[in-house]
Amino acid sequence: MQENYKMLATTLFGLEEVLAKELKDLGAQNVMVGNRSVSFVGDKGFMYKANLALRTAIRILKPIRSFTVFDEESLYNKLKMLPWEDYLKSNGSFAINSVVHSKDFTTNSHYISLKAKDAIADFFREKYEERPDVDLKHPDVRIHVHIQHKTCTVSLDSSGDSLHKRGYRVNTNIAPINEVLAAGLVLLSGYNGDSNFIDPMCGSGTILIEAAMIAAKIPANINRPEFGFEKWRNYDNNLFEIIHDSLLKRVQTPHHKIMGFDKAPSAIRKAKENIESANLSEFIKVFQINFFESEKQVFGPTILLFNPPYGERLKIDTTSFYKEIGDTLKTNYPDTHAWFITSDLEALKHVGLRTSKRIPMRNADLDCRFVKYELYKGTRKQTKKD
Repeated sequence: MQENYKMLATTLFGLEEVLAKELKDLGAQNVMVGNRSVSFVGDKGFMYKANLALRTAIRILKPIRSFTVFDEESLYNKLKMLPWEDYLKSNGSFAINSVVHSKDFTTNSHYISLKAKDAIADFFREKYEERPDVDLKHPDVRIHVHIQHKTCTVSLDSSGDSLHKRGYRVNTNIAPINEVLAAGLVLLSGYNGDSNFIDPMCGSGTILIEAAMIAAKIPANINRPEFGFEKWRNYDNNLFEIIHDSLLKRVQTPHHKIMGFDKAPSAIRKAKENIESANLSEFIKVFQINFFESEKQVFGPTILLFNPPYGERLKIDTTSFYKEIGDTLKTNYPDTHAWFITSDLEALKHVGLRTSKRIPMRNADLDCRFVKYELYKGTRKQTKKD
């Protein structure tokens, strides 16, 4: 029987509760929500499953030791005492990522990483007369050092590269949305494949791909070339293959339309390439259409979800742009729940519709709102109430 241990899944601001639900649905125990993170308990097989299946996790960390530290020297000494040969070969490679939230440490996280690197290197040099190399791009083991006040937690990063790197995106536009954020928005909208789904400003297709993977129950990271745990000393390939295959057995065919529009031919080309790379061409259709000249092309309940230009990296007249969004929704999209994310809260007032939800989010370094509008056949009679 495999041993259970506590782990930590990190995520983006605003997606903590979504991630907690994902973990519970997967079968995690003792799920507890933190700040941009969710802790849980599971065994080695569950760690593999979490990396493969979670849509809103950035990394899955496995803590190996916590201890009290007072300064950089005590950090060095305590790190050097850990049994590093249990996790890393003396002729292997490693990388360190540090996060520091403590007034006792006046140095930055980069210096903490260097101090931790010295401790690990000195451990191996003194004990084995050789030391592992530092490899920031493709290390055998990624180590995470987190200092909160006087408590230092040392973890192994089981994910390797950030889990937002799904492996399907071969082409992007100027301002591509993070895959984890895209999946989180789709899940926050309540979409699960039981209605039509439209992204009317689809760009390179990330939101569409994440929606289709949700509808088809395709594991989020099935296209990734590798995970960090595959280089660990206790990696069990047979167990990984069993979990990989069991997740694929749940895949189903979506029964409703998943569609994307964009007015730019280059965006449609990139979206098609990414959709094909994700093996989802059968489920997603994209069209060169200007949303402002479009109308609802499907019958029945529909979720419309998009990431419009914010006026930050793509220069537009946001006031008239957002007014046109509202006019198009009111006139042409009855029986639709429309969602979009924006950092331009002033321009949002010009949509001219009442929001039924406003969820605080962050997109990169921008404070945003994820807003919902419920459109019915009589919506065009509404007055501006935002």
